[in-house]
Amino acid sequence: MSAWHIWVIVGLALFIAEILIPGFLVACFGVGCMGAALAAGLGGGATWQLLAFSVGTLIVYFGIRPLVLRYCYHRDAVVRTNVDALAGRHGVVTVTIDPDTGAGRAKVGGEDWRAVTLDDITIEPGQRIEVVRVDGTKLIVRPVGTSKEG
Repeated sequence: MSAWHIWVIVGLALFIAEILIPGFLVACFGVGCMGAALAAGLGGGATWQLLAFSVGTLIVYFGIRPLVLRYCYHRDAVVRTNVDALAGRHGVVTVTIDPDTGAGRAKVGGEDWRAVTLDDITIEPGQRIEVVRVDGTKLIVRPVGTSKEG
């Protein structure tokens, strides 16, 4: 088996590994392997192959990888899940929210939650509310209107 065969096999293995390890890091080494395979195929010795591997990897790592990360991996788009996703959602009061007794329930997203108000006001059943935050197993809410929902 020739040296260029080995470089191509290693390069292809690194490209496949890139599927499992995101971040376009392993693929940079795969491109370097392809450069080394080209050098080996043209008759270059071990020194030329390692030089081609190094130069190819560095060019892709510092030249192309930042562009790929900028346009393909959007890190600023945070997806809120579980109880963090409830903040800002609207719902309907199902049991009167009374700050004096601590009683009250609201339905948000099809789920019934214990609810307390942000401003210590009473909110009657059927009134729409907005979730401000979640504190343990209860929602901290505020009213958003006086319309009744059936």
